[in-house]
Amino acid sequence: MKGLRSARLFNETPGAELQSLERAARLIVFKTGEIIFQEGDPGDGLYVIVQGRVQITALFGENQRRALTHVGPGDFFGEMALLDGDPRSAGAFAEEETQTYFIPRDDLLAALERSPKLAVRMLRDFSRRLREFNRQYVHEVLQAERLGLVGRFARSIIHDFKNPLHIIGVSAEMSAIKGTSWEAQVAARERIRRQVDRISKMITEFLEFTRGEKASINLLETDYAVFVRDVIEEIRPDAAARSVNIELENQPPAVNLMLDTTRLTHLFYNLIHNACEAMPTGGRIKLRFSQNPDEVITEVEDTGKGIPPQVLPKLFEPFVTYGKSGGTGLGLSICKKIIEDHHGSIQPRSAPGRGATFVLRLPLPLDNSRLPVGAIL
Repeated sequence: MKGLRSARLFNETPGAELQSLERAARLIVFKTGEIIFQEGDPGDGLYVIVQGRVQITALFGENQRRALTHVGPGDFFGEMALLDGDPRSAGAFAEEETQTYFIPRDDLLAALERSPKLAVRMLRDFSRRLREFNRQYVHEVLQAERLGLVGRFARSIIHDFKNPLHIIGVSAEMSAIKGTSWEAQVAARERIRRQVDRISKMITEFLEFTRGEKASINLLETDYAVFVRDVIEEIRPDAAARSVNIELENQPPAVNLMLDTTRLTHLFYNLIHNACEAMPTGGRIKLRFSQNPDEVITEVEDTGKGIPPQVLPKLFEPFVTYGKSGGTGLGLSICKKIIEDHHGSIQPRSAPGRGATFVLRLPLPLDNSRLPVGAIL
């Protein structure tokens, strides 16, 4: 049996043991594309290739099958389930017409017990093969994860762009209606301009977030009360279309803060749209404000079902999402980055029977640190 004798695994096997294995082995021919075994099949023996080529594959995810290695004449395969007797953990198919010798598991294990030299050689070859499989498996897992991240990132971008694109579409339609007043046309054009600017900034935010760099920030002295009221009035119609009412429980403090208004607007959009999606049948979003000697505190609370305690610690991790019909969880990660670039912080809070609350803290400039709430500079 020349094929078995010429196999690398058995070229140092003592004559008596080799003869025993040759008597046990049987020749099997597989046609091109024929499946030799699959995951879950019994680990009933070892295959040695005489002629042809075999691909060893594994499942990644639910239905993605990827190659782990290719083996040719003189090589062996099917060894992973040989020693422990567990079902096959990979699949194998013939890439071309392939002749193999199949050695039943019991016969091979008996030969290993009788020949320590054969056992050491086999374990050495098994270890080499396992290292090769591990390297390829890690490579394939990383590749699949990269592709998965690209897909999730793309879905997140599409999801977040839907709202400004919807506003642009509605505004364009309204401005094109015959008989629309000049003032309404100007207002529609202004809404479109603001949403185009918002999309442009969102793209920049996404790109800077993926690069892990500190985003560019343009801090200007801004009246926080004016900023908040303008943002809420801009978001309110979209929320109302979802049967969500935005309420100010008290007025925001009229203090000057150092803000990048474009980026902070993005933060408010993300928080409010997340809240709307957590209340698919409608509800309320309440904003309340307070101030201490060091900072302005803004609380954004919804009347949804809240956030489970086990989700709260990882809520700002990329691609973590809860209670939303769309999106992939990038929004809150970007919110955290925006507020931290303002030297502030954001914390989630949720109690049984109440919705979710996000607490934003923005620092007061040093010269505002002792001004009372509502002071106008």
